[in-house]
Amino acid sequence: MSEIPRGLFVSVEGIDGAGKSTHIDGLARLFAQQGRRVTLTREPGGTPLAETLRTLVLNEPMDPLTEALLVFAARRDHLQQVIEPALARGDVVLCDRFTDATFAYQGGGRGFDRAVLSQLEQWVQQRPQGLREPDLTLWFVLDPRIAAERLSQARVPDRFESQPLTFFQHVHMGYQLRCDAAPQRFIPIQADQTRELVWASVESALRARGVLT
Repeated sequence: MSEIPRGLFVSVEGIDGAGKSTHIDGLARLFAQQGRRVTLTREPGGTPLAETLRTLVLNEPMDPLTEALLVFAARRDHLQQVIEPALARGDVVLCDRFTDATFAYQGGGRGFDRAVLSQLEQWVQQRPQGLREPDLTLWFVLDPRIAAERLSQARVPDRFESQPLTFFQHVHMGYQLRCDAAPQRFIPIQADQTRELVWASVESALRARGVLT
């Protein structure tokens, strides 16, 4: 009987317009080519309940605490129903955003109390083995001004994408704080390059970390 491979949890982060979603499908194919089973998911979302909460968060007006509580409620269901089972069976879990996004958007962009977010993180993500966090986080780093230009040409903005430039500058700083606190987990990817160069940076970084052969 073959040994079950260890599950690998990879989150992909970045402000709206950074282009991170463009490369997630490529990452899934790359890991599949290495013989790994892949679970591709997103936050908020990933389960029927979490997707319902996502629709509320992205479209309905609410105060920052309500927003944070809904995001963490969605995350709890997502962890219980999708992420933990996938990791237990040895999958590579590729998640379009995770808790770092909450600290960036609600903590940085909204200016919500990070201590409260940290307490919610402990409640929702704590396991007997410790806090559930990604093994690696690919952070697509982009100047908020460039991101705003990209978004204006892409689609009708949701409640977050329609925020002013200063909001995204604070979001960027929120990501930077998380990166500074966990440099061993974060892999910053400069997203102001061509798509081909960004992808080359992603692939090179993952090989350097030893998760690709």
